[in-house]
Amino acid sequence: MTRDQIKKTVCDTIDKNRCEIIKIGEDILKRPELGFKEEETSKFIREVFNSLGLKFIDNLAITGIKAQSYGKSHSLKVAIIGEMDAVICPAHPYADPATGAAHSCGHNAQIASMLGAAIGLVAGGAMSEVDGDVAFMAVPAEEFVELEYREKLQSQGRIKFFGGKQELIRLGAFDDIDMAMMVHSQANTPDKRVFLEGGSSGFIGKTVHYKGKEAHSGGAPYEGINALNAAMISLMSIHALRETFKDEDHIRVHPIITKGGDLVNIVPADVRMETYVRGKTVDAVIAANKKVNRALEAGAYAIGAEVEIKEFPGYLPLNQDLFMSKIFEDNIKHFVGEKNIVKGIDMIGSTDIGDLSAIIPVIQPTIGGFQGAAHSREFKIVDPEMAYIIPAKAMSMTVVDLLFDGAEKGTKIKSNFRPLFTKESYLDMWEKVLLANKK
Repeated sequence: MTRDQIKKTVCDTIDKNRCEIIKIGEDILKRPELGFKEEETSKFIREVFNSLGLKFIDNLAITGIKAQSYGKSHSLKVAIIGEMDAVICPAHPYADPATGAAHSCGHNAQIASMLGAAIGLVAGGAMSEVDGDVAFMAVPAEEFVELEYREKLQSQGRIKFFGGKQELIRLGAFDDIDMAMMVHSQANTPDKRVFLEGGSSGFIGKTVHYKGKEAHSGGAPYEGINALNAAMISLMSIHALRETFKDEDHIRVHPIITKGGDLVNIVPADVRMETYVRGKTVDAVIAANKKVNRALEAGAYAIGAEVEIKEFPGYLPLNQDLFMSKIFEDNIKHFVGEKNIVKGIDMIGSTDIGDLSAIIPVIQPTIGGFQGAAHSREFKIVDPEMAYIIPAKAMSMTVVDLLFDGAEKGTKIKSNFRPLFTKESYLDMWEKVLLANKK
């Protein structure tokens, strides 16, 4: 078959399975699970892979899965990725009443489009026509949340990194992957628009533990050391720092208090916080992080409390491969129109695919079809075709382009790519952050 014939067959196969693909997305929407806890989601994905006859490795980073399909030769291997986890948004209409987890970021659509691409390429018979292999990867824990829980997993030796893709890099799941792609929702974009080539912020994550001294709040507060006051002063100190951050660095610091004390009639002696320090570049994050730590320490000093600051490897800024992005653009424009493609708008948020983009060529286009702010109760899919079906087609067609005719285009992208890190130097960089917590 010609390249265009293969693409048509893939898209026709996806269209024939349109209802099934949408149902996958809707079923996952109704079973939201937080990172490293995606047991039901993982089970559901395994069932789909089994139905396609795909062999897979599961229990990667606790809940992750990697299925593989092989071409007529094995010049390159391309990964299509979907993220499994939800966020905490108890007010969302599809929130889990027990955990507050909700798919108010669109990861259910990612899984559906990844599996939709698998249906198109495998059931459509395309793999026997291309010179390379494809890995379909369901990845846990993209959302960098529940830091204390993940710290426990870390102390138990079950994970080392708090992000799913970081863990899969460490575990070697990406060792045989030459390039990767996935799609992400674009909040507040109900129409058929596509955003390409945008970057994202990097960050360092941290937990903060203020230790004071208990006393009776009414009878003898003067005998206590109020750890909550230490935290409040640190928050105000961080606010005072904001005017020192340069606009071009896109610094964002957004702490939350996860524990404010024990009882209302006891001077708070155990107060805990979580925060990120985000920025457009690694250097900007490091500089801002020093200022934030100084503010956190100042709160403790002012009250006479103790403070323990633990820092964890966050995510690196995302750098998308422009050559892969152009191939994706050429394919998706047939469904959305060239006028609906927007380039170069950075995401202020962060994602662990940024870490992968420092090692291999990666793209993560963001797409419309979603209404409401991300991580909010209003977030929902309003265009299932755009959220589920069109990305499955565009990613499948991009795979065909990358692996057709001796994988010529994919091989050229791989040879032109200049990684920021090898796997080994990447792990070594973050190891220094982990070691710093042990001093």
